[in-house]
Amino acid sequence: MTSFIIGAHTDRSIPTEWSDDADRNCPFCRIIAGEMPSTYLYEDDKVIAILDILPLRRGHTLVIPKAHYSRVSELPSEYASAVGQAVTKVANGLTKALGNTALNVVCNQEYAQAVPHVHYHIIPAPSFDSSAGVAPSEKAKENEKPLSRREMHQREFESREELDEDEGRVLAVRIRASL
Repeated sequence: MTSFIIGAHTDRSIPTEWSDDADRNCPFCRIIAGEMPSTYLYEDDKVIAILDILPLRRGHTLVIPKAHYSRVSELPSEYASAVGQAVTKVANGLTKALGNTALNVVCNQEYAQAVPHVHYHIIPAPSFDSSAGVAPSEKAKENEKPLSRREMHQREFESREELDEDEGRVLAVRIRASL
């Protein structure tokens, strides 16, 4: 699905933001340093987990190593291990707090990575029960072609809204109670 994107990155120069000393301007490093606010769900000596400020769905969480590394392929094993353990712990808490065991766990490297600091997204999958606040799509009309997967992803991306701080705090309490 992303092969067409990869071709656009062949032989490109590496942006200066990806250098090893870029952490002074990195928003995740600034959150870890306490210079920027965030809604924390989990923290240990190597990792934090926070709610995404522009979530795809309610509960969209980022798990971030405290050390600044731009690429997951360069992440030292002790941080990779800590991130993996945190992903499992937070995913478990999310499924309990939201009552939805369906999740997407994603880590991008460079071509789809918005912040040049390793991070994993834990994104609850859509839930079509009334308690989740998401209604199922209406049935396609007889002559209407269903949306392609790409079109569905595009519509979902375009529908993203900033995380409401009060809603985030309430949700964080529920998730932390389930960790």
